[in-house]
Amino acid sequence: MIVGIGARRGVTKQEVIGAVGEALADLHLSLADVECFASSVLKADEEGLIEAVLEMGKNIVFLEDDVLNETVPLSESQAERFGLKGVAEPAALALSSHKKLISKKKVYGRVTIAIAE
Repeated sequence: MIVGIGARRGVTKQEVIGAVGEALADLHLSLADVECFASSVLKADEEGLIEAVLEMGKNIVFLEDDVLNETVPLSESQAERFGLKGVAEPAALALSSHKKLISKKKVYGRVTIAIAE
């Protein structure tokens, strides 16, 4: 499965790890079930996000705007102010095999998570 992730500027590693842990626990899943993480190129310089993914032993793919905008998310997104239809849901769906959300986006503090398979 693919975890799509969006985050506020300056998010910490601990915030990201906590949000991912909560999201997976909500679905009775574990980190071992995660193939990789996906986000927007706008987040490619977010140290807390990158450090968290590395600490979890996973990879993250930062997707270009045109890739994210190919998918209409199920949930409204504040990413519209950056010219995006969304981040977490479109990112998860873009890299997923079955293009099916198993968890619509959910906000955990300053981190947004969506999960697709």
